[in-house]
Amino acid sequence: MDEKTRQALLDIVGEENFTENIIDLVSYTYDASSYEHRPDCALWAISTEQVSRILSMANEKGIPVTPRGAGTGLGGLAVPARGGIVLDVTRMNSILEICIPDRLAVVQPGVVYADLQSALAPYGFFFPPDPASGVVCTLGGNVATNAGGLHAVKYGTTRDYVLCLEAVLASGEVMRVGARTMKTSSGYDLCRFLVGSEGTLAVITEITLKIAPQPSHRATALAVFHKLEDAGQAVTRVMHSEVTPSVLELLDGSVISLLREHAHLDLPEVEALLLVETDGMTESYVRFQLTKIAEMFRGCNAAEVEVAATMREAELLWKARKSIGGMMGAIHLDYAPEDITVPMSQIATFLRRSEELSRVHGLDLFNFGHAGDGNLHTNILYDGKDPDQVARLEPLLYELHKLACDLGGTLSGEHGIGMTKAKYMPLEHDPTALKTMRKLKQALDPNNILNPGKMMLPG
Repeated sequence: MDEKTRQALLDIVGEENFTENIIDLVSYTYDASSYEHRPDCALWAISTEQVSRILSMANEKGIPVTPRGAGTGLGGLAVPARGGIVLDVTRMNSILEICIPDRLAVVQPGVVYADLQSALAPYGFFFPPDPASGVVCTLGGNVATNAGGLHAVKYGTTRDYVLCLEAVLASGEVMRVGARTMKTSSGYDLCRFLVGSEGTLAVITEITLKIAPQPSHRATALAVFHKLEDAGQAVTRVMHSEVTPSVLELLDGSVISLLREHAHLDLPEVEALLLVETDGMTESYVRFQLTKIAEMFRGCNAAEVEVAATMREAELLWKARKSIGGMMGAIHLDYAPEDITVPMSQIATFLRRSEELSRVHGLDLFNFGHAGDGNLHTNILYDGKDPDQVARLEPLLYELHKLACDLGGTLSGEHGIGMTKAKYMPLEHDPTALKTMRKLKQALDPNNILNPGKMMLPG
Protein backbone atom coordinates (compact mmCIF):
# COMPACT_ATOMS: atom_id res chain seq x y z
CA MET A 1 0.00 0.00 0.00
CA ASP A 2 1.46 3.37 -1.02
CA GLU A 3 2.25 5.94 1.68
CA LYS A 4 -0.36 8.44 0.46
CA THR A 5 -3.18 5.86 0.74
CA ARG A 6 -1.89 4.69 4.11
CA GLN A 7 -1.87 8.23 5.46
CA ALA A 8 -5.36 8.90 4.13
CA LEU A 9 -6.68 5.86 6.00
CA LEU A 10 -4.87 6.93 9.17
CA ASP A 11 -6.47 10.36 8.87
CA ILE A 12 -9.91 8.72 8.75
CA VAL A 13 -9.68 6.17 11.59
CA GLY A 14 -6.63 7.19 13.62
CA GLU A 15 -3.56 5.11 14.49
CA GLU A 16 -5.46 3.14 17.14
CA ASN A 17 -7.87 1.81 14.50
CA PHE A 18 -5.35 0.95 11.78
CA THR A 19 -2.94 -1.97 11.54
CA GLU A 20 -0.38 -3.37 9.15
CA ASN A 21 1.22 -5.57 11.81
CA ILE A 22 1.80 -9.03 10.47
CA ILE A 23 0.33 -10.74 13.54
CA ASP A 24 -2.92 -8.81 13.04
CA LEU A 25 -3.03 -9.41 9.30
CA VAL A 26 -2.55 -13.15 9.80
CA SER A 27 -5.61 -13.21 12.07
CA TYR A 28 -7.61 -11.46 9.33
CA THR A 29 -6.39 -13.91 6.68
CA TYR A 30 -9.06 -16.53 7.40
CA ASP A 31 -12.49 -17.16 8.87
CA ALA A 32 -14.08 -20.47 9.94
CA SER A 33 -13.81 -21.84 6.37
CA SER A 34 -10.80 -23.56 4.79
CA TYR A 35 -9.92 -20.49 2.70
CA GLU A 36 -7.30 -17.87 3.48
CA HIS A 37 -5.76 -14.77 1.91
CA ARG A 38 -3.87 -11.97 3.60
CA PRO A 39 -5.09 -8.36 3.41
CA ASP A 40 -2.82 -5.33 2.97
CA CYS A 41 -4.19 -3.69 6.10
CA ALA A 42 -7.07 -3.82 8.56
CA LEU A 43 -9.20 -0.99 9.88
CA TRP A 44 -11.62 -0.75 12.79
CA ALA A 45 -14.43 1.62 11.91
CA ILE A 46 -16.33 3.22 14.79
CA SER A 47 -18.93 5.29 12.90
CA THR A 48 -20.98 5.39 9.73
CA GLU A 49 -19.08 8.51 8.70
CA GLN A 50 -15.79 6.64 8.86
CA VAL A 51 -17.19 3.75 6.80
CA SER A 52 -18.43 6.26 4.22
CA ARG A 53 -15.05 7.96 3.92
CA ILE A 54 -13.18 4.64 3.74
CA LEU A 55 -15.39 3.31 0.94
CA SER A 56 -15.32 6.59 -0.98
CA MET A 57 -11.52 6.56 -0.99
CA ALA A 58 -11.26 2.82 -1.73
CA ASN A 59 -13.73 3.19 -4.61
CA GLU A 60 -11.72 6.03 -6.09
CA LYS A 61 -8.47 4.04 -5.89
CA GLY A 62 -9.95 0.63 -6.76
CA ILE A 63 -8.93 -0.98 -3.44
CA PRO A 64 -10.87 -4.11 -2.42
CA VAL A 65 -12.73 -3.86 0.91
CA THR A 66 -13.87 -6.94 2.85
CA PRO A 67 -16.35 -6.19 5.67
CA ARG A 68 -15.86 -8.38 8.73
CA GLY A 69 -17.56 -9.14 12.01
CA ALA A 70 -16.50 -12.02 14.26
CA GLY A 71 -15.25 -14.18 11.38
CA THR A 72 -17.33 -17.21 12.41
CA GLY A 73 -18.74 -17.85 8.93
CA LEU A 74 -18.13 -21.21 7.26
CA GLY A 75 -18.35 -19.98 3.67
CA GLY A 76 -15.23 -17.82 3.34
CA LEU A 77 -17.31 -14.64 3.30
CA ALA A 78 -14.88 -12.71 5.53
CA VAL A 79 -11.71 -13.86 3.73
CA PRO A 80 -10.10 -10.94 1.81
CA ALA A 81 -9.90 -12.93 -1.42
CA ARG A 82 -8.35 -10.02 -3.38
CA GLY A 83 -6.31 -8.52 -0.54
CA GLY A 84 -6.84 -4.84 0.10
CA ILE A 85 -8.60 -3.62 3.25
CA VAL A 86 -10.37 -5.67 5.91
CA LEU A 87 -13.01 -3.39 7.41
CA ASP A 88 -13.68 -4.68 10.92
CA VAL A 89 -16.96 -3.35 12.37
CA THR A 90 -16.80 -5.12 15.74
CA ARG A 91 -16.09 -1.81 17.52
CA MET A 92 -19.45 -0.50 16.27
CA ASN A 93 -21.08 -2.54 19.02
CA SER A 94 -23.74 -0.38 20.67
CA ILE A 95 -27.35 -1.35 21.28
CA LEU A 96 -28.87 1.99 20.31
CA GLU A 97 -32.49 1.42 21.30
CA ILE A 98 -34.91 -1.15 22.67
CA CYS A 99 -38.51 -0.15 22.04
CA ILE A 100 -40.91 -2.70 23.53
CA PRO A 101 -44.12 -0.86 22.44
CA ASP A 102 -42.95 -1.10 18.81
CA ARG A 103 -41.37 -4.54 19.33
CA LEU A 104 -38.01 -3.56 17.89
CA ALA A 105 -34.35 -3.09 18.75
CA VAL A 106 -31.84 -0.86 16.96
CA VAL A 107 -28.22 -2.07 16.97
CA GLN A 108 -24.88 -1.46 15.34
CA PRO A 109 -23.44 -4.32 13.25
CA GLY A 110 -20.74 -5.28 15.77
CA VAL A 111 -23.20 -6.18 18.53
CA VAL A 112 -22.75 -9.82 19.53
CA TYR A 113 -25.91 -11.88 19.15
CA ALA A 114 -25.79 -13.12 22.77
CA ASP A 115 -25.40 -9.57 24.09
CA LEU A 116 -28.64 -8.51 22.42
CA GLN A 117 -30.42 -11.50 23.94
CA SER A 118 -29.11 -10.57 27.38
CA ALA A 119 -30.30 -6.99 26.94
CA LEU A 120 -33.78 -8.14 25.87
CA ALA A 121 -34.23 -10.75 28.61
CA PRO A 122 -35.30 -8.32 31.40
CA TYR A 123 -38.18 -7.19 29.16
CA GLY A 124 -39.30 -10.78 28.52
CA PHE A 125 -38.41 -10.48 24.81
CA PHE A 126 -35.90 -12.16 22.49
CA PHE A 127 -34.53 -12.09 18.96
CA PRO A 128 -35.69 -15.47 17.58
CA PRO A 129 -33.04 -16.48 14.97
CA ASP A 130 -30.37 -18.42 16.87
CA PRO A 131 -27.19 -19.32 14.96
CA ALA A 132 -24.98 -21.94 16.61
CA SER A 133 -22.18 -19.37 17.01
CA GLY A 134 -24.50 -17.02 18.91
CA VAL A 135 -22.13 -16.46 21.84
CA VAL A 136 -19.58 -14.80 19.53
CA CYS A 137 -21.13 -13.97 16.14
CA THR A 138 -22.18 -10.40 15.32
CA LEU A 139 -25.58 -9.23 14.15
CA GLY A 140 -24.05 -7.59 11.09
CA GLY A 141 -22.77 -11.00 10.05
CA ASN A 142 -26.16 -12.53 10.78
CA VAL A 143 -27.77 -10.02 8.41
CA ALA A 144 -25.07 -10.47 5.76
CA THR A 145 -25.62 -14.25 5.67
CA ASN A 146 -29.33 -14.39 6.55
CA ALA A 147 -28.38 -16.61 9.48
CA GLY A 148 -30.81 -19.19 10.82
CA GLY A 149 -30.51 -21.81 13.54
CA LEU A 150 -32.38 -24.43 15.54
CA HIS A 151 -35.58 -22.43 15.92
CA ALA A 152 -35.98 -21.41 12.26
CA VAL A 153 -38.59 -24.16 11.84
CA LYS A 154 -41.06 -22.02 13.83
CA TYR A 155 -39.57 -18.54 13.91
CA GLY A 156 -37.84 -18.17 10.56
CA THR A 157 -34.43 -16.69 9.73
CA THR A 158 -32.81 -13.28 10.12
CA ARG A 159 -34.46 -11.93 6.98
CA ASP A 160 -37.87 -12.27 8.63
CA TYR A 161 -36.83 -9.86 11.42
CA VAL A 162 -34.95 -7.05 9.67
CA LEU A 163 -37.13 -3.94 9.54
CA CYS A 164 -34.63 -1.21 8.60
CA LEU A 165 -31.01 -0.94 7.58
CA GLU A 166 -28.54 1.88 7.33
CA ALA A 167 -25.95 0.92 4.72
CA VAL A 168 -23.01 2.53 2.95
CA LEU A 169 -22.67 1.92 -0.78
CA ALA A 170 -19.34 1.43 -2.54
CA SER A 171 -19.42 5.10 -3.56
CA GLY A 172 -19.51 6.15 0.09
CA GLU A 173 -23.14 7.23 -0.14
CA VAL A 174 -25.23 6.40 2.93
CA MET A 175 -28.78 5.15 2.54
CA ARG A 176 -31.54 4.06 4.91
CA VAL A 177 -34.01 1.44 3.75
CA GLY A 178 -37.05 -0.21 5.31
CA ALA A 179 -39.44 1.13 7.96
CA ARG A 180 -39.93 0.94 11.73
CA THR A 181 -43.28 -0.73 11.18
CA MET A 182 -44.40 -4.34 11.07
CA LYS A 183 -45.36 -3.95 7.41
CA THR A 184 -44.66 -1.60 4.52
CA SER A 185 -45.55 -1.56 0.82
CA SER A 186 -43.49 1.44 -0.20
CA GLY A 187 -41.21 0.99 -3.19
CA TYR A 188 -38.70 -1.77 -3.85
CA ASP A 189 -37.85 -3.83 -0.78
CA LEU A 190 -34.18 -2.80 -0.62
CA CYS A 191 -33.99 -3.94 2.99
CA ARG A 192 -34.60 -7.60 2.16
CA PHE A 193 -32.44 -7.16 -0.93
CA LEU A 194 -29.40 -6.40 1.25
CA VAL A 195 -30.04 -9.24 3.73
CA GLY A 196 -27.95 -12.21 2.62
CA SER A 197 -25.87 -10.13 0.18
CA GLU A 198 -22.66 -11.11 2.02
CA GLY A 199 -21.09 -7.64 1.98
CA THR A 200 -20.96 -7.55 -1.82
CA LEU A 201 -23.44 -4.67 -2.25
CA ALA A 202 -23.01 -2.42 0.79
CA VAL A 203 -21.57 -2.23 4.30
CA ILE A 204 -24.32 -2.34 6.92
CA THR A 205 -23.85 0.20 9.72
CA GLU A 206 -27.17 0.08 11.60
CA ILE A 207 -29.87 -2.58 11.96
CA THR A 208 -33.44 -2.32 13.19
CA LEU A 209 -34.73 -5.73 14.23
CA LYS A 210 -38.16 -7.05 15.06
CA ILE A 211 -38.24 -8.78 18.45
CA ALA A 212 -40.77 -11.15 20.04
CA PRO A 213 -42.04 -12.14 23.50
CA GLN A 214 -39.94 -14.91 25.03
CA PRO A 215 -41.96 -18.14 25.47
CA SER A 216 -42.13 -19.02 29.14
CA HIS A 217 -42.54 -22.81 28.75
CA ARG A 218 -40.81 -25.53 26.72
CA ALA A 219 -41.18 -29.28 26.39
CA THR A 220 -38.82 -31.80 24.76
CA ALA A 221 -39.04 -35.34 23.38
CA LEU A 222 -36.71 -37.76 21.57
CA ALA A 223 -37.92 -40.36 19.06
CA VAL A 224 -36.01 -43.41 17.84
CA PHE A 225 -36.49 -44.81 14.31
CA HIS A 226 -35.08 -48.04 12.93
CA LYS A 227 -35.74 -46.87 9.38
CA LEU A 228 -34.68 -43.53 7.94
CA GLU A 229 -37.77 -43.41 5.76
CA ASP A 230 -40.01 -43.59 8.83
CA ALA A 231 -38.21 -40.61 10.37
CA GLY A 232 -38.66 -38.70 7.11
CA GLN A 233 -42.35 -39.52 7.06
CA ALA A 234 -42.63 -38.36 10.68
CA VAL A 235 -41.10 -34.98 9.79
CA THR A 236 -43.53 -34.59 6.89
CA ARG A 237 -46.53 -35.51 9.02
CA VAL A 238 -45.59 -33.11 11.82
CA MET A 239 -44.94 -30.20 9.49
CA HIS A 240 -48.24 -30.79 7.69
CA SER A 241 -50.18 -30.87 10.97
CA GLU A 242 -51.78 -28.12 13.04
CA VAL A 243 -48.79 -28.16 15.44
CA THR A 244 -45.58 -26.25 14.69
CA PRO A 245 -42.63 -27.34 16.83
CA SER A 246 -40.03 -24.77 17.84
CA VAL A 247 -37.26 -27.31 17.15
CA LEU A 248 -37.23 -30.48 15.03
CA GLU A 249 -33.73 -31.92 14.68
CA LEU A 250 -32.55 -35.12 12.98
CA LEU A 251 -29.43 -37.25 13.52
CA ASP A 252 -28.73 -40.00 10.99
CA GLY A 253 -27.27 -43.44 11.69
CA SER A 254 -23.72 -42.42 10.80
CA VAL A 255 -23.52 -39.57 13.31
CA ILE A 256 -25.21 -41.76 15.93
CA SER A 257 -22.46 -44.37 15.47
CA LEU A 258 -19.76 -41.70 15.69
CA LEU A 259 -21.28 -40.32 18.89
CA ARG A 260 -21.26 -43.81 20.42
CA GLU A 261 -17.62 -44.30 19.49
CA HIS A 262 -16.06 -40.88 20.07
CA ALA A 263 -18.39 -39.15 22.55
CA HIS A 264 -19.09 -42.39 24.46
CA LEU A 265 -22.84 -41.82 24.49
CA ASP A 266 -25.23 -44.68 25.17
CA LEU A 267 -27.27 -44.41 21.98
CA PRO A 268 -29.25 -47.13 20.17
CA GLU A 269 -28.05 -48.63 16.89
CA VAL A 270 -30.74 -47.11 14.68
CA GLU A 271 -30.96 -45.19 11.42
CA ALA A 272 -32.35 -41.94 12.84
CA LEU A 273 -33.17 -39.94 15.94
CA LEU A 274 -35.60 -37.02 15.98
CA LEU A 275 -35.38 -34.40 18.71
CA VAL A 276 -38.41 -32.14 19.06
CA GLU A 277 -39.22 -29.13 21.21
CA THR A 278 -42.44 -27.19 21.60
CA ASP A 279 -42.79 -23.80 23.27
CA GLY A 280 -45.46 -21.32 24.30
CA MET A 281 -46.87 -19.16 27.07
CA THR A 282 -48.73 -21.89 29.01
CA GLU A 283 -47.44 -25.27 30.10
CA SER A 284 -50.71 -27.00 29.25
CA TYR A 285 -50.62 -25.88 25.62
CA VAL A 286 -46.93 -26.72 25.24
CA ARG A 287 -47.57 -30.23 26.61
CA PHE A 288 -50.62 -30.61 24.37
CA GLN A 289 -48.46 -29.83 21.31
CA LEU A 290 -45.79 -32.29 22.36
CA THR A 291 -48.35 -35.03 23.00
CA LYS A 292 -49.76 -34.58 19.49
CA ILE A 293 -46.28 -34.79 17.96
CA ALA A 294 -45.43 -37.89 20.00
CA GLU A 295 -48.60 -39.53 18.65
CA MET A 296 -47.52 -38.72 15.11
CA PHE A 297 -44.06 -40.18 15.75
CA ARG A 298 -45.60 -43.41 17.00
CA GLY A 299 -47.89 -43.48 13.99
CA CYS A 300 -44.76 -43.43 11.81
CA ASN A 301 -43.28 -46.51 13.49
CA ALA A 302 -41.08 -44.83 16.07
CA ALA A 303 -39.52 -47.63 18.13
CA GLU A 304 -39.47 -45.39 21.19
CA VAL A 305 -40.58 -41.89 22.14
CA GLU A 306 -39.08 -40.46 25.32
CA VAL A 307 -40.79 -37.34 26.69
CA ALA A 308 -38.83 -35.24 29.18
CA ALA A 309 -40.74 -34.57 32.39
CA THR A 310 -38.23 -32.05 33.78
CA MET A 311 -35.64 -29.58 32.52
CA ARG A 312 -32.93 -31.97 33.65
CA GLU A 313 -34.41 -34.77 31.55
CA ALA A 314 -34.69 -32.38 28.61
CA GLU A 315 -30.98 -31.54 28.89
CA LEU A 316 -30.15 -35.25 28.82
CA LEU A 317 -32.18 -35.68 25.63
CA TRP A 318 -30.31 -32.75 24.08
CA LYS A 319 -26.93 -34.25 24.97
CA ALA A 320 -26.46 -36.17 21.71
CA ARG A 321 -27.19 -33.11 19.53
CA LYS A 322 -24.97 -30.85 21.61
CA SER A 323 -22.08 -33.34 21.61
CA ILE A 324 -21.53 -33.29 17.85
CA GLY A 325 -19.19 -30.29 17.86
CA GLY A 326 -16.97 -31.67 20.59
CA MET A 327 -16.96 -35.09 18.94
CA MET A 328 -15.29 -33.64 15.85
CA GLY A 329 -12.15 -32.89 17.83
CA ALA A 330 -11.89 -36.55 18.85
CA ILE A 331 -12.13 -37.98 15.35
CA HIS A 332 -8.75 -36.58 14.20
CA LEU A 333 -9.88 -36.10 10.62
CA ASP A 334 -10.59 -33.05 8.50
CA TYR A 335 -14.20 -32.41 7.65
CA ALA A 336 -16.16 -30.33 5.16
CA PRO A 337 -19.27 -28.87 6.87
CA GLU A 338 -22.21 -28.17 4.56
CA ASP A 339 -25.70 -26.75 5.06
CA ILE A 340 -27.55 -28.17 2.07
CA THR A 341 -31.31 -27.70 2.27
CA VAL A 342 -34.08 -29.69 0.57
CA PRO A 343 -37.88 -29.69 0.72
CA MET A 344 -38.99 -31.48 3.89
CA SER A 345 -40.67 -34.21 1.83
CA GLN A 346 -37.28 -35.02 0.26
CA ILE A 347 -35.24 -35.40 3.45
CA ALA A 348 -35.19 -39.22 3.48
CA THR A 349 -34.42 -39.35 -0.25
CA PHE A 350 -31.49 -36.96 0.16
CA LEU A 351 -30.11 -38.89 3.12
CA ARG A 352 -30.34 -42.27 1.36
CA ARG A 353 -28.73 -40.96 -1.82
CA SER A 354 -26.01 -39.17 0.12
CA GLU A 355 -25.13 -42.55 1.64
CA GLU A 356 -24.83 -43.96 -1.88
CA LEU A 357 -22.62 -41.08 -3.00
CA SER A 358 -20.44 -41.60 0.07
CA ARG A 359 -19.83 -45.20 -0.97
CA VAL A 360 -19.21 -44.30 -4.62
CA HIS A 361 -16.55 -41.71 -3.73
CA GLY A 362 -15.08 -43.68 -0.83
CA LEU A 363 -15.41 -40.93 1.79
CA ASP A 364 -17.44 -41.21 4.98
CA LEU A 365 -20.09 -38.62 5.75
CA PHE A 366 -22.77 -38.02 8.34
CA ASN A 367 -25.89 -35.88 8.45
CA PHE A 368 -27.65 -33.98 11.19
CA GLY A 369 -29.59 -30.77 11.27
CA HIS A 370 -32.81 -28.86 11.16
CA ALA A 371 -35.25 -31.40 9.76
CA GLY A 372 -38.21 -29.12 10.38
CA ASP A 373 -37.08 -26.80 7.59
CA GLY A 374 -35.09 -29.31 5.52
CA ASN A 375 -31.73 -27.74 6.42
CA LEU A 376 -29.24 -30.61 6.76
CA HIS A 377 -25.64 -30.33 7.91
CA THR A 378 -23.81 -32.87 5.77
CA ASN A 379 -20.25 -33.35 7.02
CA ILE A 380 -17.71 -35.20 4.88
CA LEU A 381 -14.76 -36.78 6.70
CA TYR A 382 -11.37 -36.97 4.98
CA ASP A 383 -7.64 -36.92 5.62
CA GLY A 384 -6.30 -33.59 4.35
CA LYS A 385 -2.79 -35.05 4.18
CA ASP A 386 -3.90 -37.77 1.77
CA PRO A 387 -3.87 -36.39 -1.82
CA ASP A 388 -6.16 -39.16 -3.01
CA GLN A 389 -8.84 -38.35 -0.46
CA VAL A 390 -8.53 -34.61 -1.14
CA ALA A 391 -8.97 -35.33 -4.87
CA ARG A 392 -12.16 -37.31 -4.15
CA LEU A 393 -13.63 -34.59 -1.93
CA GLU A 394 -14.57 -32.08 -4.61
CA PRO A 395 -16.49 -34.53 -6.87
CA LEU A 396 -18.47 -35.69 -3.83
CA LEU A 397 -19.27 -32.11 -2.81
CA TYR A 398 -20.42 -31.35 -6.35
CA GLU A 399 -22.68 -34.40 -6.46
CA LEU A 400 -24.23 -33.58 -3.08
CA HIS A 401 -25.07 -30.02 -4.09
CA LYS A 402 -26.40 -31.20 -7.44
CA LEU A 403 -28.56 -33.76 -5.66
CA ALA A 404 -30.02 -31.06 -3.40
CA CYS A 405 -30.85 -28.83 -6.36
CA ASP A 406 -32.30 -31.75 -8.35
CA LEU A 407 -34.62 -32.43 -5.41
CA GLY A 408 -35.84 -28.83 -5.47
CA GLY A 409 -33.50 -27.64 -2.73
CA THR A 410 -30.89 -24.93 -2.32
CA LEU A 411 -27.11 -24.74 -1.97
CA SER A 412 -27.21 -23.06 1.43
CA GLY A 413 -29.81 -22.81 4.17
CA GLU A 414 -27.89 -20.49 6.51
CA HIS A 415 -24.12 -20.39 5.94
CA GLY A 416 -24.18 -18.36 2.73
CA ILE A 417 -22.36 -18.85 -0.57
CA GLY A 418 -19.10 -16.93 -0.13
CA MET A 419 -16.14 -18.74 -1.67
CA THR A 420 -17.07 -22.26 -0.58
CA LYS A 421 -20.17 -22.67 -2.75
CA ALA A 422 -19.59 -20.05 -5.47
CA LYS A 423 -18.74 -22.63 -8.13
CA TYR A 424 -22.06 -24.42 -7.54
CA MET A 425 -24.24 -21.37 -8.21
CA PRO A 426 -25.19 -22.54 -11.77
CA LEU A 427 -26.65 -25.73 -10.25
CA GLU A 428 -29.39 -23.66 -8.59
CA HIS A 429 -29.62 -20.41 -10.53
CA ASP A 430 -30.33 -20.29 -14.25
CA PRO A 431 -28.22 -18.09 -16.60
CA THR A 432 -30.77 -15.26 -16.59
CA ALA A 433 -30.88 -15.16 -12.80
CA LEU A 434 -27.09 -15.15 -12.56
CA LYS A 435 -26.87 -12.39 -15.16
CA THR A 436 -29.39 -10.34 -13.19
CA MET A 437 -27.37 -10.75 -9.98
CA ARG A 438 -24.24 -9.56 -11.79
CA LYS A 439 -26.08 -6.55 -13.22
CA LEU A 440 -27.26 -5.58 -9.74
CA LYS A 441 -23.70 -5.92 -8.42
CA GLN A 442 -22.43 -3.77 -11.30
CA ALA A 443 -25.07 -1.12 -10.66
CA LEU A 444 -24.24 -0.72 -6.96
CA ASP A 445 -20.52 -1.49 -7.07
CA PRO A 446 -19.25 -0.70 -10.59
CA ASN A 447 -15.57 -0.86 -9.56
CA ASN A 448 -16.09 -4.19 -7.74
CA ILE A 449 -14.45 -3.16 -4.49
CA LEU A 450 -16.95 -4.71 -2.07
CA ASN A 451 -15.96 -8.22 -1.02
CA PRO A 452 -14.80 -9.31 -4.50
CA GLY A 453 -14.33 -13.00 -5.27
CA LYS A 454 -17.55 -14.12 -3.61
CA MET A 455 -20.85 -15.62 -4.80
CA MET A 456 -19.60 -16.14 -8.40
CA LEU A 457 -19.96 -12.40 -8.99
CA PRO A 458 -17.42 -10.44 -11.10
CA GLY A 459 -13.86 -10.31 -9.79
